[in-house]
Amino acid sequence: MTEPQPPTPVASGRAATIYDVALVAGVSHQTVSRFLTGFPGIRAETRARVEAALAELDYQPNLSARSLKSGRPHRIGALVHDETETGPSLTAHGATMQARESGYLLDLISLDAHDRDSIEKTLALIGPNSLAGVLALASTDEMVRAFDAAHFTTPAFVHTEADDTRLAKTDVSRVGIPALIAYLRDLGHRRVAHVAGPANWSAGRNRARAFAAAVDALGLVHAGELAGDWSARSGFEAIAGLEALSDATAYVVANDQMAIGTILALKRRGLRVPGDVSVVGIDDLPESAYIDPPLTTLRVDHAARGREAVASLIGQIEGVAPRPVHIEIPQVVVRESSGPAPAHR
Repeated sequence: MTEPQPPTPVASGRAATIYDVALVAGVSHQTVSRFLTGFPGIRAETRARVEAALAELDYQPNLSARSLKSGRPHRIGALVHDETETGPSLTAHGATMQARESGYLLDLISLDAHDRDSIEKTLALIGPNSLAGVLALASTDEMVRAFDAAHFTTPAFVHTEADDTRLAKTDVSRVGIPALIAYLRDLGHRRVAHVAGPANWSAGRNRARAFAAAVDALGLVHAGELAGDWSARSGFEAIAGLEALSDATAYVVANDQMAIGTILALKRRGLRVPGDVSVVGIDDLPESAYIDPPLTTLRVDHAARGREAVASLIGQIEGVAPRPVHIEIPQVVVRESSGPAPAHR
């Protein structure tokens, strides 16, 4: 049988096919097909060329044809929340990219993360026959409880950050925050305060616990904990609302957004950052390099967590081992909001 010939580059207005992708990537269309179905035995160099071609051509898989052929849908319902927050938005983005590269379409369904009744009503409306699976991105205690009680009729994967234990910790708690505290210690800081995330988020609790443990392990002084809700406003208000500032020479803030508010509030109270007090965040927002002063922070690979969650769900759907996903270890990114501890404090 004659092998189909790959077309010339995609004409304007025509959707790209796997033959177009193969032509741009310099591989066979069978290789592109294997990549899209999650085949693990593709060389890294070849995989990179296919990924670049998919992005260049804005390839959209023909889900209707695949569904007719396989007898099952190729849409995943992703239950998300707080898309304005860094972690959830980057996790959802990574999940979307992984689904697309695997030949699935991710439908984002936004929930109120703090209203369990609303979450349960939304779960009841999800049509089991239209979805290949359900991905639940759960960060709050309310969402975790609602998903635990739900009876999913399709394959489901609940992605949540478990509360840290002595035996199983997140990379942020195990590696990242200790490295951040050690960096401040090496700058001469001895009294360090924390602006924490909300207590009903496991990430908020984990980061607060990791901060306290690292401060204790390195022989520093825990100079107090302030409460925030991840927003820049809450970071500002945590400092602005104090009758008197603590004698901390550095603040470790549970995310970059709160750190931005913290820096502004400290300046409004007459302190120089970092001349009088250092401020560091967690997450590494794109904007964090461009505030005044640019923020020292801990870079966290949220997008890879979303990719990993979708790979696990697709493994359930297709009855295969999940495609492995590389996740970068958190790294301290040093900028201008941190400096040596002041001699006069």
